[in-house]
Amino acid sequence: MTGLPLDGILVADFGRVLAAPYLTMLLADLGADVIKVEQPGTGDDTRTWGPPHAQGEATYFLSVNRNKRSLTLDLREPADHARAVELVRRADVLVENFRPGTMARHGLGPDRAQTLNPRLVYCSITGFGPGKGAELPGYDLLVQAVGGLMSVTGPAPGEPVKTGVALVDVLTGLHAAVGVLAALRERETTGRGQLVELNLLSTLLSGLVNQSAGYTLAGAVPGILGNRHPSIAPYEMFTAADRPLVVAVGNDRQFAALCRGVGAPELADDPRFATNSDRVAHVTVLARELTDRLERRTAAEWFAVLTPLGVPCGPVNDLAEAFDLADSLGLRPRAPLPGPDGRPLDLVANPIGLSRTPPRYQLPPPRLGEHTAELTAWLDTPHDRPPHGGSPYEQPPHDRPPHNPPPHDQDFEDRP
Repeated sequence: MTGLPLDGILVADFGRVLAAPYLTMLLADLGADVIKVEQPGTGDDTRTWGPPHAQGEATYFLSVNRNKRSLTLDLREPADHARAVELVRRADVLVENFRPGTMARHGLGPDRAQTLNPRLVYCSITGFGPGKGAELPGYDLLVQAVGGLMSVTGPAPGEPVKTGVALVDVLTGLHAAVGVLAALRERETTGRGQLVELNLLSTLLSGLVNQSAGYTLAGAVPGILGNRHPSIAPYEMFTAADRPLVVAVGNDRQFAALCRGVGAPELADDPRFATNSDRVAHVTVLARELTDRLERRTAAEWFAVLTPLGVPCGPVNDLAEAFDLADSLGLRPRAPLPGPDGRPLDLVANPIGLSRTPPRYQLPPPRLGEHTAELTAWLDTPHDRPPHGGSPYEQPPHDRPPHNPPPHDQDFEDRP
């Protein structure tokens, strides 16, 4: 069986909730051996974040914890603390998203960890950085508020709303994955790990892209535009005869095609709408003209008429309809794995496509402490890892924990 890109990479996952677990799930999907360290008795907070539930587990937890094994350790207990230290000594990557200073209080901060293991890539995720923001709680909703996202999101001025998912956590997990992979690549040259730091606020400011740049470059402080775009028109939601319809016109050619499609070709010649800048300046009157025509037919009819003309448009789907669409396009959006009671769990597929080494779905999200016995036995077994001296190009062999997964359609290879 073809190996995966991250085969042989051992990840000590001290993360919980969303940003860090999303990062480690991405690494696990690509072949990393992820050991999820959890507090005995409680585990990851999201294990209790329900409803909804599936097979007795909160779907929130299930969504970001496949392909991992759960090891329960109480870092206040000497024996468990020693196992955590040994895990750090053997790992390639450590991921944590506690408040700044928490891991250091347990003797597992980045300085101590990289003394134990100079090849370790140490990824730390915080809400507001390790400096003056260290004491601030890093919850996604809070960062959406203070980081400006809610100031540009909502139905109308003065009515800010959050996004429908913890988007900042997801963006941070994605950026963290890039940072970890970059550090692993650099380690191939130098033989040494490094500290990878991310915080939710900085990630959000970067993720606001054109809105942030409009402020830093031009001093423009954007406000709430509802479903409109500050720089493109028509690029918003309209009312069709039966349901909302989105039209996302990005250039003059598409606008002319839209005008023909709705039976108003004269709008493309109107000087108020001649260019994108003109359309943005007259967006309200343009929206009235288009709404008057779009209300005459259903969203499905407009989709059938406008799409062949090259006009980006579509109905506002719910999640069931969105998955149906992905299925109809052959995108295979589901990743089935056997659940705790043996029935399949339809998890959401990793969106990364690799032609030779695509992501694999090997283990279902673990029950709390499910793999503690086998992993503690491995950690309690003496292992002399080779010294890290010598040529920086030498890759020392890695001791790996036992891997005995249940049978599955995509059987995975035992780690050496």
